[in-house]
Amino acid sequence: MSDRWTRWLLASGAIRHPEDAGSLGTVLLSLFLVAPAEGWRAWGRQIRHLFPHVDFDRLRPSDVLRIVLQSLWLLVVRLPGEARHGPDPSRLLRKGRRRWGERRRVKSAMRLQWQRFKSWAVRHFPALLDRTRLRGSVEHAALHPFWDHWLARYACYALAVLLAVICITTPFDVASQALFVLLLLAVALWVRRVPGPVPTLILVVFSITVSTRYIWWRATSTINDDTLANLIAGVVLLCAELYAWAVLLLGFFQTSWMLRRKVVTLPTDTAQWPTVDVFIPTYNEPLRVLKPTVFAAMALDWPRDKLRVYILDDGSREEMRQFAEEIGVGYIIRERHNHAKAGNINHALTLTNSEFVAIFDCDHIPTRSFLQVTMGGFLDDAKLALVQTPHHFFSPDPFERNLNTFRKVPNEGELFYGRVQDGNDLWNATFFCGSCAVLRRGPLEEIGGIAVETVTEDAHTSLKLHRRGYRSSYLNLVQAAGLATESLSAHIGQRIRWARGMTQIFRTDNPLLGKGLSLAQRLCYGNAMLHFLYGIPRVVFLTAPLAFLLLHAYTIYAPAMAIVLYVLPHMVFATITNSRMHGQFRRSYWGEIYETVLAWYITLPTTIALLFPKLGKFNVTAKGGLVEESYFDWGITKPYLVLMSLNVLGLVAGVYRMLTGPNDELGTVLVNMAWTGYNLFLLGAALAVAKESRQVRVTHRVHTRLPLTLHLPDGKCLPCHTVDYSEGGMAIELPHAVKLAPDTPLYISLRRSGRSFSFPCLSVFASADRLSLRFAALSREQEMDLVQCTFGRADAWLRDEVRAHEQTPMHGLRDIFRLGRDGFGLLITQVLDYLDPLLSRLARLSHSLATLLPRQPALPIEGKS
Repeated sequence: MSDRWTRWLLASGAIRHPEDAGSLGTVLLSLFLVAPAEGWRAWGRQIRHLFPHVDFDRLRPSDVLRIVLQSLWLLVVRLPGEARHGPDPSRLLRKGRRRWGERRRVKSAMRLQWQRFKSWAVRHFPALLDRTRLRGSVEHAALHPFWDHWLARYACYALAVLLAVICITTPFDVASQALFVLLLLAVALWVRRVPGPVPTLILVVFSITVSTRYIWWRATSTINDDTLANLIAGVVLLCAELYAWAVLLLGFFQTSWMLRRKVVTLPTDTAQWPTVDVFIPTYNEPLRVLKPTVFAAMALDWPRDKLRVYILDDGSREEMRQFAEEIGVGYIIRERHNHAKAGNINHALTLTNSEFVAIFDCDHIPTRSFLQVTMGGFLDDAKLALVQTPHHFFSPDPFERNLNTFRKVPNEGELFYGRVQDGNDLWNATFFCGSCAVLRRGPLEEIGGIAVETVTEDAHTSLKLHRRGYRSSYLNLVQAAGLATESLSAHIGQRIRWARGMTQIFRTDNPLLGKGLSLAQRLCYGNAMLHFLYGIPRVVFLTAPLAFLLLHAYTIYAPAMAIVLYVLPHMVFATITNSRMHGQFRRSYWGEIYETVLAWYITLPTTIALLFPKLGKFNVTAKGGLVEESYFDWGITKPYLVLMSLNVLGLVAGVYRMLTGPNDELGTVLVNMAWTGYNLFLLGAALAVAKESRQVRVTHRVHTRLPLTLHLPDGKCLPCHTVDYSEGGMAIELPHAVKLAPDTPLYISLRRSGRSFSFPCLSVFASADRLSLRFAALSREQEMDLVQCTFGRADAWLRDEVRAHEQTPMHGLRDIFRLGRDGFGLLITQVLDYLDPLLSRLARLSHSLATLLPRQPALPIEGKS
């Protein structure tokens, strides 16, 4: 060390003897030592005044967080004059500006000392500056066996819980809460841009922290019990929020990490492949819906001697029996039609004997690769009892058709099959969904067959299998596709059955109780059942602001700014996190549209099922129906109209309170009016769904691009591609224009497994580069070949599995406002159309009455008497 350096250290008080100048501790200390030791300690005594809530003589673990937050607050927020104690940060800042030259000299000196320190560190510790070696050291430390010790793990868990409790329960004033939220939001928006699962988990932690802090604040600071109305309004809303908070946390647990199971390869020797029975239960569906499923099942890539296909006809129809006999598949009926679909399958189990059972609803058409994709896991794991694949639909559901969002916005079921089931699979909690699945016969018979105690026999069956210790598997590969519900009323009826059935399971075989399930399995099943209890909480959210606007009852007894600073972060962080996790399968805010449409209708069935779980019956979901003409379903919309009228009345009351109420309530009025306005847009979107669009196609078109050959009447052949296809016809893309009269006989040929199949057809219309065809008088064998060349292809639905991730949650919010606006316009149009005949009659009546009124006498014509 130089003499000048040594003298400076001696003068500053950092060392007592010249020989201490070369130690590492002295070098490090010199980086931060800018005043004598006595001056430093004096400054420390003064700085305590800035932290009045911290006892520096008896520091506690939570004081670390208090010091950090107070320091950030002091840097951002200027202290009011009457609250200043000790050094004034603004005054110190002004003094610093006046001494700008001195600060520059200090910075230069510090920069020089830093360069000297770096030079010293490079000579003595070169590994610290080698990023590769440093990263390896960090990873080595992270993988050290120390962390595997139970004591270390639980110590980390305890520390995490302690920090979470401190962060959640520490009270903040308005300014501190705003600073806390803004800092956390800034970090969250940055983390959201980082790819990978770990940033997603960080967002989950942020969302849980903010939401739990909100619930803690709500429960401890916002309930007003000075009047009964205030107490009831506050407690009811708090209960609804507690339900939403519990579902949010369970949802994070269920879907924070997906297993993404891979397909297990089958042995090359087909002699080792087991026998499989394919069950296709049906009740009242038309034959045209059933035929493609049966044809595709017969073409499954499986040894013919080990595959048996059965039609389970609970309608005992002669048409079905003749069809089964004609194509050579099994046909099973029963005398007693008890327990609906579950009883139908259980009866078939007593008449068949294959090792495995594949089940398809009569409208779910399997691809030829279904068994080769699903069966490998069974041969690899003797305890595997269930393999489930997604339910995919090639026709639009009522939301997609009536809102024109088919293939533009993920439908209601994609979140469950795209994310939730994959998350369940991580915890060995995959649900049986009633179709597109394979079950091992032994375990199924061990639990008494398909469950019959509830109307959601599928989920209950998987619960029973898991209680017996069997494993399940979910393969997120679309291997079958079917028809969605045709009308909103049918869709609501199906969801009512699901909600009632899951509530029945919750009452009669509660997964949170009983033996055989792990904690993770209990939470996954519990969340699935709690989800269907959203009816009452959603109705509460749609009416809660009316308690203040109409009755002057406080649901949240707090200043308006505090409400904004606690409620909005809770919603924003949950939305950002869910968009990051589920944006590929559910657009933000669309879950609220689905819940708003269904909430009123599932409230009563779920309440009855909670009280009387044995009531209720199985309702068959109609498939393959038609909507001859567009119409507005006034019957379905009655509850939406009632809720909309109440919210409009609440807005009017809010305007009145703004004009006549006290000034200190203006913020509260505005917050409740904004909430009411948002609810109105949700209800408007529900009205837009109720406008049933016309659906007259007997067979639904599938948009895809397949190669084919078009055979013209003159013998020429054109290589073409399909635009779309159905069981009744197809549209093809032509390489060049072709002049064809309507009903011109043509042939097309499609290829499958190296073979070419020809189908007769007639032209419908032709344009410059497109030709529309309908199939003409196909034989039964040709119908089978057509299904196997189109719907049954192994790659038939691969294109539909490609989904774009949501870019920003604001797109979903924009959808809410757009659909709500469309709903209001639709309502006005329908009301005017309804009133038009009445107004016409009133006009005619008014005209008739007007003829009875006295009139001015006409003047006589000159020249006549």
